Amino acid sequence: MKPYHLNFSQQLPIPLTEAWDFFSSPLNLAKITPGDMAFEVTSDPKQLEKMYPGMIITYKVSPIAGIKLNWMTEITQVKPQEYFIDEQRFGPYQFWHHQHHFKTIEGGVEMNDILTYGLPMGIFGKIANHIYVANKLQHIFNYRRKKVIELFGDYPATGT
Repeated sequence: MKPYHLNFSQQLPIPLTEAWDFFSSPLNLAKITPGDMAFEVTSDPKQLEKMYPGMIITYKVSPIAGIKLNWMTEITQVKPQEYFIDEQRFGPYQFWHHQHHFKTIEGGVEMNDILTYGLPMGIFGKIANHIYVANKLQHIFNYRRKKVIELFGDYPATGT
């Protein structure tokens, strides 16, 4: 399996506690996921009130042509207001490890996502990544960036 790596960074003009509260809630993920993915959290919402290591979250997602897939992730590590890590336990990837990091910066918070993933099916997985998957993931994170700005505002550019 060939591992792929993507990194995304975004600054927001909100306090760390507000960013943490929003992004550490799996119930908010649908708010920042493109509508064409038909993303739905299927876990019992009462079990998702506060993130903790070992939390299992189930979803339905449609990444391609309306085909619905089940996806299960586990929150494997949590350091409140610093980072959390989710890993796929069942779903479309052979491997999925997603780190979410947060730190206070002047006038707000910086978020960094570090995604490492792998696809099944050997050479066919490599071709699928080249043709579709990497672009789809980039699209999802670009959409997320725009939605987060709509929700929380844009961080001012340095020197303005």
